[in-house]
Amino acid sequence: MQLEPPVDISRDDAAKEAAKELSKPVYGQAGDSLVTRAINKVVDWIGELLGDLTGQSPDGHLGLIMLVGLLALVVIVVLWRAGVLRTTRGTKSAAVFDSARPRTAAEYREQAEAEASSGDYAAAVRSRFRACVAELTERTVLDERAGRTAYEAVADAGRVVPALRDPLQPAALVFTEVVYGNRPGTAERYNVVVAADQAARHVSTRALVLG
Repeated sequence: MQLEPPVDISRDDAAKEAAKELSKPVYGQAGDSLVTRAINKVVDWIGELLGDLTGQSPDGHLGLIMLVGLLALVVIVVLWRAGVLRTTRGTKSAAVFDSARPRTAAEYREQAEAEASSGDYAAAVRSRFRACVAELTERTVLDERAGRTAYEAVADAGRVVPALRDPLQPAALVFTEVVYGNRPGTAERYNVVVAADQAARHVSTRALVLG
């Protein structure tokens, strides 16, 4: 019985295939499901290549090893492009407010709307979350404390008014990822923070007054 020769993939061919895959539009799209979509595309592509190898020859070990290494490389690149693997700043520096003196909630809110209107959603996310925290401070849900992070603001506000936890948690995640994690600002992410700010403005604080 005549056996087919092993199927080997050269480094140049593998690199070309990887570059071709990563150049597809799906990898340049922003959004919360970017990583999932990208990895699914890569896994499907690798699966097809592995199927071709195993169907043609049981001895294509070199090709299999190269494909596994290529898969790991592509996944790392996708995660890096999505911002998941990028270095974020430490918790101590990830404060909601910078060294500048905080403005009123209304001033931050007005600034956020202007930034969103101009398409600068990263800046709008930052300003609107600051408006949210400033609003909670003005309503005495939060006390004046320098250096408070977004997650600390959620924890502190949630202890005082539990109804704030659900709207504030996703907004804190968006703020931290966009401002300190190199994730892109988008209209969708900005709307998450707007919802949190609206909750901060309208949640009942009657229990605080009665207490």
